[in-house]
Amino acid sequence: MTGERLQKRLARAGVASRRAAEDLITAGRVTVNGEVAALGRTVTPADEVRVDGRLIETAAPEKVTFVLHKPAGYVTTARDEYGRRDVLAAMPPVPGLHPVGRLDKDSEGLLLLTTDGDLTLTLTHPRYGHEKVYRAWTLGEGDPTDAELGLLVDGTELEDGPARALAARPAPGGALVTLGEGRNRQVRRMLEALGHPVARLLRLRVGGLWLGDLGPGEYRPLSERDLHDLLHPAEVPRRLWERAERETLGRWG
Repeated sequence: MTGERLQKRLARAGVASRRAAEDLITAGRVTVNGEVAALGRTVTPADEVRVDGRLIETAAPEKVTFVLHKPAGYVTTARDEYGRRDVLAAMPPVPGLHPVGRLDKDSEGLLLLTTDGDLTLTLTHPRYGHEKVYRAWTLGEGDPTDAELGLLVDGTELEDGPARALAARPAPGGALVTLGEGRNRQVRRMLEALGHPVARLLRLRVGGLWLGDLGPGEYRPLSERDLHDLLHPAEVPRRLWERAERETLGRWG
């Protein structure tokens, strides 16, 4: 009987991404046939796998992915030790649903949640480099200028190393910034380095998927077409891209 890595089994069952599943195993929260599993363990369909005592079904559930307009004040951790509201509280109770990546508590906008561990890996691993577009409203003297925002594209030195935007341009009261990486509070730190601290930050796009007119706290499931556009932005027809961009910026730009 062919075996597979335990973390892959957990990701396939929608428990968590592979990397998060490795953390569960390392923490001793996963058992196989009643024994605490070690990282590197392989399992077969005949093995009984449990996480925190809960049986993980052999058959993977149907994969589902949602886009949520995350409101400010919600955290993107599945469990928060401080009892703050997490994004799963805004979603239907789907087993295995988890947020893809992070959007800090004070930020808003497009957040993906999925039961598909492989999709999570594809969207969060640095080698894939999916673009993300942010709309920032800033404080400070005047709005950021073209020249100042050009410095973000040239590269800005932050405490954890240099950071570079793929694109940046002025917008009323702030800026539109495109990143190809996702370091902690990166847009906020880059704009603050220019002397323009961020008062409000809204994520408008991930890959080829735009927020559109989805309001705070609203969500919708992604279709196969949405998933394709998300992962393959270069293949989105120009007219559809421009329509989605126009709809998004018309409400949030």
